[in-house]
Amino acid sequence: MFEMRPLSELVQIAKAGGGMTLDAGMRPVDELVQIARAASEHSARITFKGLKLRPTSELVIIASAGQGAVVFEP
Repeated sequence: MFEMRPLSELVQIAKAGGGMTLDAGMRPVDELVQIARAASEHSARITFKGLKLRPTSELVIIASAGQGAVVFEP
C-alpha cells in the first residue's frame, strides 16, 4: 500500500505520528533512514519488510536512526 508513495509522503506520514508497514527491499538505505528518523521524532512505529538480504551494517544504521521506532520483518 505504501510502497508506491514517494519518500516525501512517507516522511510526512511518519512526522504526523502515523505508523506503517513498508516493503522496503527496493528503497535505498538513506531513504529508510529518513523515514526511521521521522518516525522516532514523532512516536510512530515503522515496520520494514523485505530487508533480509541487506547487510547488518545497513540494518544497524536504519535501527539507530529509528531509536526504537523500527521493526524489521522478513
